[in-house]
Amino acid sequence: MAILDAEIQNIKYFGPAAAKKFAKLNIKTVGDLLYHFPFRYDDFSSFTPIAELQFNSQATVRGTILSAKNINIFKRRMTLTEAVIEDESGAIKSVWFNQPYLLNQFKSGRQINISGKVSLNKKRHCFSNPAYEFVSKEPLHTGRLVPVYPETHGLTSRWLRLGIKPLLRFANQIADILPDDLKKTYHLPNLEYALSQIHFPETLENAELAKKRFAFEELFILQLFMAMERLKLQKQNAPAIKFDEGMAKKFVASLSFNLTDDQKKSAWQIIQDIQQNKPMNRLLEGNVGSGKTIVAAMAAYFAALSDYQTAFMAPTEILSRQHYEKIWPLLNNFGIKVGLLTSSEAKISGNKISKKEFTGKIAAGEIPIVIGTHSLIQKNVDFKNLALVIIDEQHRFGVNQRAALTRRKTTIPHLLSMSATPIPRTLGLTIWGDLDLSIIEEMPKGRKNIITKIAPPAERDKVYEFIKSEIKKGRQAFIVCPLIEESETLAVKAVKKEYERLQKEIFPELKIGLLHGRLKPKEKEKVMSEFLVQNLDILITTSVVEVGIDVSNATVMMVEGADRFGLASLYQFRGRVGRSEHQSYCFLLTDSPSEKTNERLKAIETAQSGFDLAEKDLEMRGPGDFIGVRQSGLPDLAIASLTDAKLIGETREAAKKILRESPNLKNYPLLANKVLEFQNRIHFE
Repeated sequence: MAILDAEIQNIKYFGPAAAKKFAKLNIKTVGDLLYHFPFRYDDFSSFTPIAELQFNSQATVRGTILSAKNINIFKRRMTLTEAVIEDESGAIKSVWFNQPYLLNQFKSGRQINISGKVSLNKKRHCFSNPAYEFVSKEPLHTGRLVPVYPETHGLTSRWLRLGIKPLLRFANQIADILPDDLKKTYHLPNLEYALSQIHFPETLENAELAKKRFAFEELFILQLFMAMERLKLQKQNAPAIKFDEGMAKKFVASLSFNLTDDQKKSAWQIIQDIQQNKPMNRLLEGNVGSGKTIVAAMAAYFAALSDYQTAFMAPTEILSRQHYEKIWPLLNNFGIKVGLLTSSEAKISGNKISKKEFTGKIAAGEIPIVIGTHSLIQKNVDFKNLALVIIDEQHRFGVNQRAALTRRKTTIPHLLSMSATPIPRTLGLTIWGDLDLSIIEEMPKGRKNIITKIAPPAERDKVYEFIKSEIKKGRQAFIVCPLIEESETLAVKAVKKEYERLQKEIFPELKIGLLHGRLKPKEKEKVMSEFLVQNLDILITTSVVEVGIDVSNATVMMVEGADRFGLASLYQFRGRVGRSEHQSYCFLLTDSPSEKTNERLKAIETAQSGFDLAEKDLEMRGPGDFIGVRQSGLPDLAIASLTDAKLIGETREAAKKILRESPNLKNYPLLANKVLEFQNRIHFE
């Protein structure tokens, strides 16, 4: 293994200068380089007689160099290296730009392969900057399937091919972590063969088989990790929260609305989980405005009835206060105290108190339900008998933060995560494979579908007039911009400039508020409070409005530069309106002429289900961009396979089988080490 751990800078072919370039590709060792896979292959495996070459086609020819020369073009400060290559059928000229050193290699009489696109020069066929290779050598760049790698400045695929090829002889030193019976069951090649065929495949079928093997390996390790986390959790103890049917009926009867069937089903799944003395680890996923908060409040209600505490954590003060304002009046009817703790305030059931007194009451167990931001994981916040942790928009919190909320010596609390970002089921099962899943797709009765329209720049004034008409009816509007400050490189609306323009030129008679991420927490709170109590008609904002702001009186959402946002974000923006009986509208403004962009935006124009939309977004953008796992530590092959339901199913079954045989992987030390390595580098937040 020594050669594989060797740093790139210590390899003669590369050296320290190359090491800096490789660092940009996150390649530090020989082992890293061998796992730097091609993203496509150029098929230069078939030779074409020169006389049969077709304009604009990709082709490979084999011939003899007749002549070669350098031509200096002083006006353009350019050197052309020109060579004439001949085979039995004819001759063709090839030209290379600013590579005068090639002349030393292009000796008359040498046999050469040329691969590239056939172009025209003075009505004659020629090659411009083609790949070349002398016939005496084993072909790497021509006359075969040629690997094309992810590159960076100064690291070309040609250079990488020359560097990787000699290193493949060390592939037999890498331990193959996949057990033999597993490779046999799923028809996977061994590691040494897979490495050689993914870099320099003999056929495209061989390349695909090698890709499948490495995608399987990465997903398999992911599934093992998830399954082991679940097994670890099942060995721990959690407080068993009692279910009281009579009190459940009283809670439901106290609501001013009827629960949907999906809400009832999700609530029952959660109630069944928290009755056990094994910790719940469940994700509650639901469309924007589908009523996840009430389902979570019901679980907290039962915990309080059993004399336990609940910590309810949200990513922003606005969202924390919103949950608090919904939940405390509801549970106040049952004599259950609800607290709010953020960096700026502490409240218990509507009354402000000092933070010191508040944390004392938490420690004494006097506040059954505590809602807050990151403030809940401060060292001075200590719960007496925490039994349930609820985390909203759970992907916005890191692993360490979740662990801090669930720290306990003898028992750990049940964990309910919530997300309004719909994730396609296949992807969800993979990324959140250690969680059970409850889904609320059904919307509360009486809600009207939000009318959504794509508006070109020419219709911007019409949208402004429509906003004015809605405000005359007593309604409110959001206007979202992609940037805070103006950009010299991006021609998109910036929220500060737009706020000034709209207030002065378009809506001088209306009250407009400004909200963005650089405002101090108290400033944000003030603006949102003003909007909530209808002291503002329009809120000009950035994507900070995406998460959880509930203003039932707002009926118009206008998104500038809609093409700059993913469908999931646009869906969240749209969900800020349509939260009452009033008809609501969403206008997506874009300057982009791209058909692909318009096709993507049309998906949200017609979609009513966030889950259907998520599937469409996944199909269009790919799993890496959809959930941001490009930075997760997962290799590209694994990311690309996150939508392969068959492969995901196979890797799940394989992981279950291995863990049935050896729950701690003691019989599989190579796998155990790989899972540990995976755990250290993976992060889905």
